[in-house]
Amino acid sequence: MLEQSPTRRTFTLSTLAAASLVGVSGCVASERDEQGGGGGGSAADTFVFGQSSDPDSLDPALASDGETFRISRQIFEGLISNASGSTDLAPSLATEWTAAPDGLSYTFTLQEGVTFHNGEPFDAAAVVANFERWFNFRGVVQGENLAYYYRSIFRGFAVNDDDALGEPLYAGSTANPDGTVTVNLTRPFAGFLASLTLPAFSMQETKAIEEGNGNGADGADPRQNAYATTNPVGTGPFKFDEWQRGQQVRLVRNDDYWGEKAKVATAVIRIIDDGTARRQALENGDIDGYDLVAPNDVATLKNGGFQVLERPAFNILYIGMNQAQPALADPRVRQAIAHAIDKNAVISNSLPEGTQPATQFMPSNVVGYNDAVTTYDHDPDRARQLLSEAGQSNLQLTFNWPTGVSRPYMPSPEDIYNSVRPQLEAVGITVTPVSEQWSPNYLDTVQGTTDHGIHLLGWTGDYNDPDNFVGVFFGAATNEWGFTDQGLFDALAAAREVTSQAEQVSAYQAINEQIMQLLPGIPVASPVPSLGFAAGVKGYVPSPTQDEVWNTVTVSDE
Repeated sequence: MLEQSPTRRTFTLSTLAAASLVGVSGCVASERDEQGGGGGGSAADTFVFGQSSDPDSLDPALASDGETFRISRQIFEGLISNASGSTDLAPSLATEWTAAPDGLSYTFTLQEGVTFHNGEPFDAAAVVANFERWFNFRGVVQGENLAYYYRSIFRGFAVNDDDALGEPLYAGSTANPDGTVTVNLTRPFAGFLASLTLPAFSMQETKAIEEGNGNGADGADPRQNAYATTNPVGTGPFKFDEWQRGQQVRLVRNDDYWGEKAKVATAVIRIIDDGTARRQALENGDIDGYDLVAPNDVATLKNGGFQVLERPAFNILYIGMNQAQPALADPRVRQAIAHAIDKNAVISNSLPEGTQPATQFMPSNVVGYNDAVTTYDHDPDRARQLLSEAGQSNLQLTFNWPTGVSRPYMPSPEDIYNSVRPQLEAVGITVTPVSEQWSPNYLDTVQGTTDHGIHLLGWTGDYNDPDNFVGVFFGAATNEWGFTDQGLFDALAAAREVTSQAEQVSAYQAINEQIMQLLPGIPVASPVPSLGFAAGVKGYVPSPTQDEVWNTVTVSDE
């Protein structure tokens, strides 16, 4: 049984003081109330953060991207969270938990006296209602581009509407008479507790969901319903106030919050899709901070008196290859593309200083990393030879890449595309670029259809378990990769159920080699993301998983 202090949201930041921010920024007058909390000088009551795109939805169960989850983490909470600034598990809405010896059930003791933003109680019945909601998704809501995380973790629903789905991991839950809740599984899953830190599994008030048609019962896209756009209801330190599409999302302090209340009354997430424009907004005092500082802007900000913090690298940038396209189904073609890529050149041209090339689809600090996997060195002559052997010396490929977004693994997609494209052309591959706006189109194209060739994408780890990387990518047949390899699927399914770390290491090292032999894509790098802040922002601690909750943040003039 795990017992810790009540919640990550009440942890002090003393052990992370060196990483915490100090200082102030000037900000837009309309978003400022120069009354209220904050340390030192004239305190501002609003924290304004610039991010690169609109949220995909305000319902985290139907999202998979970091820009959405940044907002979700302020509104919603799960049973378990990450300790501030780390990947260690910490209590949240559950104070402690116990696992059955056979790994088939978990019992959670819940925080007492917690209410949702609409006044409804958070209790064991609410936990059961959330698990049952996910389990009973039907139709369009089961799609990869909607229930992405539920599919990845739980693998099936009460009724599967997609033949690619299998036996569900979830086997029901019970609200116990003593106020605890028990969640049952059909088979062990080593990463179950860690997976509950995902915003997709946050606790939501299900009556509000039903009233806002949040389950897609009418067959429409539930990301666009009233609940997901105007009335998300959680238990977090901030409540939703307003979403001005393409402009900003405005949150207000939850004065009835059960944990450490937010020090600012308002948090504004301003949408600024261009990285240079985000830097200029910080320099002009229009925002207090932003994520994904472009590598070339780091020195500029530091010289201007701004703070630049590095988020620990916990991500993978990759070039995906869709084997539903006949040419890419040939392993010789995939190997040729891998040999055409000069990862060091991509890094030096488009990624932050200190970034190292990747050899596999997980960072080196994740259990099961394999130092001896098969690699494909930059070798244009070998690439041309393989293309010739495959009868593809005049290969033509579409190359999908996103616009209007920066991601931790992909701070400037256009720069990465412009670095990779000439490398492919140098071995005789004709590239047809297909660029799409990240929100709402890009992910729907590469994850929701087979209409793509090679593409740029990546992943920031949500929790420290190998299944969260290779299991999410390759645990089942998907539109993104377009292949079926039952041997790999079975190996990943078996690895999910091991009960010791030693077994995990052995299983996932073998899986990483299996993946690199198959070569479904090319792992490029694990970039080091940077955040920029005005000199006077205090209390923001970068998290490797982006689990950054703003109740500790202050803004002040000094």
